Amino acid sequence: MRSGAAFLHGGVALFRAWLFGLGAGATVAGVRRRPDDRAAQRLEAETHLGPRPVESADLSVCLAYPNTYPVGMANLGFQAIYGILVRAGVAVERAFLPDAPTREPIRTLESDRPLSSFDVVAFSISFETDYVHVLDLLASAGITLRASERNRREPLVVAGGPAVFLNPEPLADFIDLFLIGEGEEMVPEWLDAIRGDRGDRQHKLESSLGILGAYVPSLWPAVPAERQTEPRVVRRYIANLDDAPTQSLILAPDAVFGDMFLVEASRGCEWGCRFCAAGYMYRPVRHRSADALRRTVIDEALPHRSTVGLVGAEMASHPGIAGLCREIADRGGRASPSSLKADLVGADLAGALTRGKTSSVTIAPEAGSERMRRVINKNLTESEILRAARLLAAEGVRTLKLYSMIGLPTETDDDVIAIARLAEKVRAHLPGGVGRITLSINPFVPKPWTPLQWEPMEDLGTVKARAKILKQETDRIPGATVDLESPRDAYWQTLLSRGDRRVGDILEAVHRAGGKFWPIVREANRDGGLGACPAPNEFVHRRFDPQESLPWDFIDHSVEKRYLLSEWRKAMLERETPPCDVATCSTCGAC
Repeated sequence: MRSGAAFLHGGVALFRAWLFGLGAGATVAGVRRRPDDRAAQRLEAETHLGPRPVESADLSVCLAYPNTYPVGMANLGFQAIYGILVRAGVAVERAFLPDAPTREPIRTLESDRPLSSFDVVAFSISFETDYVHVLDLLASAGITLRASERNRREPLVVAGGPAVFLNPEPLADFIDLFLIGEGEEMVPEWLDAIRGDRGDRQHKLESSLGILGAYVPSLWPAVPAERQTEPRVVRRYIANLDDAPTQSLILAPDAVFGDMFLVEASRGCEWGCRFCAAGYMYRPVRHRSADALRRTVIDEALPHRSTVGLVGAEMASHPGIAGLCREIADRGGRASPSSLKADLVGADLAGALTRGKTSSVTIAPEAGSERMRRVINKNLTESEILRAARLLAAEGVRTLKLYSMIGLPTETDDDVIAIARLAEKVRAHLPGGVGRITLSINPFVPKPWTPLQWEPMEDLGTVKARAKILKQETDRIPGATVDLESPRDAYWQTLLSRGDRRVGDILEAVHRAGGKFWPIVREANRDGGLGACPAPNEFVHRRFDPQESLPWDFIDHSVEKRYLLSEWRKAMLERETPPCDVATCSTCGAC
């Protein structure tokens, strides 16, 4: 679930999700639930740390997360947008996928209200593989799937979040309005634009057009080649994270990481790994100040949870991280940072983590060989990785999780074997008999707005063969295990990451097939396509030409295409680029 972001991203990924919007006169008091109702039990168990939403307002919003309650409530971005909506004074309720398949219509958590009764149904989407769940939720709610076929009385269907920042096109036929970028400024502006409009969904859509970052697919050509003088949709971002505190607002014991208080420490990453969407879509990198972070942790997190999840694409780079982890430990808590860059793990940080009884730490070599780390611009050597392992083990860490990928551009079997060899060397620094290594392995998924966006996903036969090699090599290492993402799941993610609007036909077919994507994909490849969509392999296994217009080129992420091309060429030449210096550098265009 990483694909360029760390922690729950599946977890919290920085890939921050968000969304909003619903209808006139909404009430959250609504229907009284039975005591044995799972929703009622979850509501009773929640601790709200901020204001509660109003019971009625001139605008009602159903904030929907296209996955289950445990996953959605663990997503920090979803909670952040919920807080924005509550503070804006709209009547907001939440909706999620059911925990198990059901024929019952999906209704809101708070009042068991039908989604179709809201003014706005807003989806917060962190991951492309949740796109099909967007259709599932709409269909269950009785809302017409295709935006072009909805009547004027149906809710306005809106979407935002990291997945659609990158490339909204596969979902474009099903969404009335996308809000592209970070929501802290954009969402309140959008709410102000539509909340005085008592008209139908079309009026609200028209009122949204003046918002910077708003994208209405119905007003744009579907195929990139048809966009002659294409307008730009400017991705919104907030410059100062201290102006937008992002932390757990609802503590939900039933959530993934339900025992943690989550705090966003940074957004973006200065290291420029060429596969990493978060490192480019959130440029320029921004850190929450050490003082603001400390106040949040001391005043708000520790009074409620002993474990504090520090969220960011890479946490060892944050100024003052060691001191913060030490203070958390001194106050009886435990810091749980997302992935750490190994060369930045010093004795202070290692000691501060274990002082708080942290026994498991995640680092991300991403590749086993020095050559492959140069290709992806990891700026990390084997000696630095082993030094971090020694420091962490000396301070009492007993489990290390290592993130790596297979199927990277120019990879060979020897590069894959090097992943196991590196794990073996790391394992040697952990205590014999009790130390453990977990290799979390993902097939490479090329992401929009990265230097490797032009590269194809490796064919599945090669990925499976290299996974087998890695498993055989790792089986020889005592205390080592491999956790491999399904190559077919990676294929599906690649199709939804790189596809254009025509992929919506496949997405709808998968929805109607109950989410079973592989038979649909296989048949579409055999038949040369499905509906308007060409064979999926055209998006997944084809190297894009640098001169062609890409489906997502119409979005302005402030990162210039010429810079991405330069980084792509440097990858092929195995040349590294130093990390961002946001104070003096303007090379990529984001600063």
